Amino acid sequence: MLSLPAGCAVDGTEGAPLTARVYPEGAHAYRSPFERDRGRIIHARAFRRLAGKTQVFTHRYSDHFRSRLTHTMEVAQIARTVASTLGLNEDLAEALALVHDIGHPPFGHAGERALDMAMQAHGLRFDHNLHALRIVEYFEQRYVEFRGFNLTLGVREGIIKHSRDYSAEQHPELRAYLLDQRPPLEAQLIDLVDEIAYLTADLDDGLEAEMLSLDRIRAGVGIFERHYVVMAERFPASPSKLVFNEALKRMLNALVDDLIEETRRRVAAAQITTLAGIRLWPERLAAFSEPMEAARRETKGFLYGNLYNCDELTRDHEEAAQVVTDLFAAWCANPALLPPSYSSRVEEEGAPRVVADYIAGMTDNFILAQYAEWKMLR
Repeated sequence: MLSLPAGCAVDGTEGAPLTARVYPEGAHAYRSPFERDRGRIIHARAFRRLAGKTQVFTHRYSDHFRSRLTHTMEVAQIARTVASTLGLNEDLAEALALVHDIGHPPFGHAGERALDMAMQAHGLRFDHNLHALRIVEYFEQRYVEFRGFNLTLGVREGIIKHSRDYSAEQHPELRAYLLDQRPPLEAQLIDLVDEIAYLTADLDDGLEAEMLSLDRIRAGVGIFERHYVVMAERFPASPSKLVFNEALKRMLNALVDDLIEETRRRVAAAQITTLAGIRLWPERLAAFSEPMEAARRETKGFLYGNLYNCDELTRDHEEAAQVVTDLFAAWCANPALLPPSYSSRVEEEGAPRVVADYIAGMTDNFILAQYAEWKMLR
């Protein structure tokens, strides 16, 4: 088992520990710094809004499918298990899992693409990781002594770096987050755990929505088929949906087991025992084995080819993009239509950034209501 204390000193930040906050706070009587961060995230308005944001399927299909919030909860459960098994800091891993999608706009990735394209016309970009940092540092206001949540360095760094590496040249505003170094293992795990959660969940929801068939999944997803064959032989008289569930659980477990074992193997092979060693290693150490990485790619390719880009969801994506694009243009052209708390920021920050912030905070239902109202007033 690994033993990498998440609060140890961080090379290159003048000894700042991952538990450091911008505004110093006294120690809590019985909660660790990362437990306190987890609580602040769960109580955030932006976290609650995830319940009304699309994961893959909008609510017009069914209330049974994953929302952005329920997906986040599944990621948190897996992340905590992986971190615990590897001897990492479970509270840090869970906090990062809970916050990893908090910056997403409505309508899932279709909404994010549309918002980013609209921003590019003004020489700007929209990035849900960077927006998440803005949420926890600026938009949420719950404390008298400081703006935002005053989260620990470990959580703020993980928000930025859990899924990609940012260039210091392109993002000088992020220089406090060690852009030339790897993030802690707790952060490295989140993107991979996220994929485990959504790849298996989307197979489940896709079958339930009847956009995927069991036969197509068996033919196109080798790791699922291997487990399905065993479960079908074990439970020959059981309904196929229950056999599907058993196979899918075992597929998820296989992905988790492989992530744990391969990450442990890589850290051991590198002979790393400190956070500084992880930071300075030339590549991320959290990873799947080569065979499991191939299985992951195959599953993701199957979902793109058979679900994410299917005709039904493509129509949803096009409609979502139109809503985001039209409202963005309308509010940029006339910022006076924005609520006062946003319109008051336009002179300092510019209409495109303020409008993007406003749209990104919306749930699916709220932006659709705003769109309907805008169309009536045209």
